[in-house]
Amino acid sequence: MGGSTAVDAGWLIAIVLVFLVLAAMAVAVRRALLERGGGTVECGLRRPGKESPWRLGVASYQVDELRWHQAFGLLLRPDEVFPRRTLTVVSRRSPDPAETASLGAGSVVVECSVGENAELMELAMSESALTGFLAWLEAAPPSSHLGELS
Repeated sequence: MGGSTAVDAGWLIAIVLVFLVLAAMAVAVRRALLERGGGTVECGLRRPGKESPWRLGVASYQVDELRWHQAFGLLLRPDEVFPRRTLTVVSRRSPDPAETASLGAGSVVVECSVGENAELMELAMSESALTGFLAWLEAAPPSSHLGELS
């Protein structure tokens, strides 16, 4: 009877390992598909309030919007979408020590307002990613503001 239990436990461990490998492969394939479109950076996101946790993910620059995808999701659909024409940088700061533990060294926190109601949010990214983000914001295509007039 003891040998049968050992075999059952062995199969259970093998199934769990196969599941973990498949999940890791799915996350890696998703990340590759997201990066294939170009213009992606690692980016943390936090909604207003110090009690709100940082969520790690990938930001993707599109023509009219910033799309944010959670790091360990399985869907290709973005978790958050921020229209470019209503996205404004409010302030910039260094992360505090507790934030550095979750965001990593060398991150910069940028507070932004977004939407018609100027809802606040924070993005965390590397200094070089911030340079790219600011350039993307400033380089809006000509006539992109015309949608606001109609």
